Amino acid sequence: MAKARIVGVGMDYSPTSKSALRWAAENLVDDGDHLVLIHVQPPNAGHTRKILFEDTGSPLVPLEEFREINFSKQYGLAYDPQVLDVLDTLSRAKTVKVVAKVYWGDPREKLCDAVDDLNLDCIVLGSRGLGPIKRILMGSVSNYVVTNATCPVTVVKAN
Repeated sequence: MAKARIVGVGMDYSPTSKSALRWAAENLVDDGDHLVLIHVQPPNAGHTRKILFEDTGSPLVPLEEFREINFSKQYGLAYDPQVLDVLDTLSRAKTVKVVAKVYWGDPREKLCDAVDDLNLDCIVLGSRGLGPIKRILMGSVSNYVVTNATCPVTVVKAN
């Protein structure tokens, strides 16, 4: 039997991050794997949990707790039934252990930090499909992570 992998998915609730989650669920994650949904909140987000976990990121939050609206409020996350449906299906159909982790700061740096903190075997991100000019001006999170992460990175383009 193959060793269970730890797969990270960057989640900001944009259509492309949801596509990345669906892609990972359908094409990458296998029975027994662990899936970590990685949220990066802006550094100025003033949520109650930030004070406790700003330096290290939140503890790993099991799917059962992540499903609660109160959890989303505490961390300033969107409560998204579509995302929860994909995660519930994964945890049941493929017996995947699903957890969430929240970081605060620059998404580029924090996603790379998550790769090392969580010993990810791979990470999946959505791409907003910025044109070349916007990508130069704004910087692309996916380009940065592809260049700097210490594990394989899959970028799922917007449909």
